[in-house]
Amino acid sequence: MATPEQLSEFLAQVERRAFKQAAYAIRDDHAALDIVQDAMMRLADKYGMRPVNEFPMLFQRILQNAIRDYYRRQKVRNLWTTLLSSFSAGEDGEDERDPLETLAGEANANDDPAVQAERAQQLAIIERAVQRLPGRQREAFLLRYWEDLDVAETAAVMGCSEGSVKTHCSRAVHALAAALRTEGLES
Repeated sequence: MATPEQLSEFLAQVERRAFKQAAYAIRDDHAALDIVQDAMMRLADKYGMRPVNEFPMLFQRILQNAIRDYYRRQKVRNLWTTLLSSFSAGEDGEDERDPLETLAGEANANDDPAVQAERAQQLAIIERAVQRLPGRQREAFLLRYWEDLDVAETAAVMGCSEGSVKTHCSRAVHALAAALRTEGLES
């Protein structure tokens, strides 16, 4: 059984990656923060007393379900908004900084500013390429290569077969490689 300290430590370890995963999936930083917070609360409330080794799979499943729930709510909300109103509820393009972007220790402060700028540009290119992936490919890619889940764990989280996970990952890797090559980044 996990202690509250172990649960807190686990949540602290996964919060930034979970935020990025949700932000890539729904492309709205504010909603992504809400989704991650809700997923963390659900894990703590319903599964906080489980063994620590079960937390990664449980949390990923909760997070993916929360993202799907968001899409379902948006679909219904958009349908009724469209049907009941002739006014579009479009959002103006607010360009806010990601509050979780500035991680301590992410870039070495002693690095040459040119190296830091080049690294930031490369990361931005990679993030845009990941965001352009289709949803299931992005989900499989992030779970396999970012969250470091194996094929069986990824299939369990995504609710699909292991073959589907392999297909989505393969397509994602090929699409990312092509996108990065067009941007001038070679592996």
